[in-house]
Amino acid sequence: MNNFMRHKIHMLLRLAARSINLHTIPLFALIYFLLLPPAVSASNIIAVQSLNIPPYNDALKGFENVCVCEVERFILSEMKDRDIIKELREARPDVILAAGPDALNKVKDIKNTPIVYMMVLAPQPAISGRENITGINMYVATEKQLSVLQKALPGAKNIGVLYDPDRTGDFVNKARMAAAEKDIGLIAVEVHNSKDVPGALRNMTGKIDAFWMLPDMTVIAPDTVEFLFLFNLENRIPVITFSDKYLELGAVISLEVDPFDIGKQAWDITKKILSGAAPASIKKTGARESRVTVNQKIAKKLEITIGREILDKAKVIDGKQ
Repeated sequence: MNNFMRHKIHMLLRLAARSINLHTIPLFALIYFLLLPPAVSASNIIAVQSLNIPPYNDALKGFENVCVCEVERFILSEMKDRDIIKELREARPDVILAAGPDALNKVKDIKNTPIVYMMVLAPQPAISGRENITGINMYVATEKQLSVLQKALPGAKNIGVLYDPDRTGDFVNKARMAAAEKDIGLIAVEVHNSKDVPGALRNMTGKIDAFWMLPDMTVIAPDTVEFLFLFNLENRIPVITFSDKYLELGAVISLEVDPFDIGKQAWDITKKILSGAAPASIKKTGARESRVTVNQKIAKKLEITIGREILDKAKVIDGKQ
């Protein structure tokens, strides 16, 4: 029973109590407490957090803000000498909230407790075949990313993407469908090793108007990132990325998720589980909110004009709107 229904029953019982005598009040009180099981906000929820860093902390703040509850936290980086799995099993939480990839990998083999993940780029390898796990990944929906891209770079008709099918294949398949609906040419090239990236990128020369950088660790390995940005700058190809940190390296636009809102999404899922829904029945989803940042310094260097509709809403760095 959700909080709205509890409130309605509470109000009806109060109204009824006004029209009855004192002798019948105990009966109504009994009915009241029978109809009102403990609120979901009073449930035992433990958050396992990869690191004590702002993005994860903000996500937990978003969760606690809407659940109006206190969540016990296990921070992996601060608990290296403790048997966290043993402690979790002894605590018997109603739900485990996994914030970050290390946290998800740590708890994924717990089978008898619902697990809700958040702040994880590519959860699929960790959750494959596990019916008790659901959550929110850090991808902004493909449709939303392409919509921002179209508005920011209206002249970009063909978009290049490099991807490892084992990591981001599902996302790229969705992107193909979304691009077709928006009449965007998506040139998606598979790479299976970071060594494949330079050659695949060179083969895109003259074929793409912008490069869409995904959170794919095969593509953006430490030995490829510098080449990727140098190549695109030399060929005057704007890069759209998923994190503000790449703006410093030469990306033009970033669409970064809002951790606080991801925390709120995680509560929406947790609430369903606490109300009786099976995790397997709850659709895994991406982030619903994003923050757009524009690097005007790079835009000017590439001699491109960012669409006014995006500039009016975005955070702009290294330049004036």
